[in-house]
Amino acid sequence: MKTTILLAGAMLATTVLPALAADEYYIVQGPDRHCRIVDQRPVTKEMTIVGPSGVTYKTRTEAMDAMKTVKVCE
Repeated sequence: MKTTILLAGAMLATTVLPALAADEYYIVQGPDRHCRIVDQRPVTKEMTIVGPSGVTYKTRTEAMDAMKTVKVCE
């Protein structure tokens, strides 16, 4: 019984903790020319990071404020 509970807790922790640890946000533009904020670096060529080169944002609010200044997102 204890091993089952420990195993279930370990499995839950491995799926939940990475989602809570998202501390990098990117402003990306998709093929439809709309900008959005994502918490993972895009790996497809359809999504392009816009804004200053190499910039990541620590909070979603910070990324939202920066998106207002990116010219292609206006």
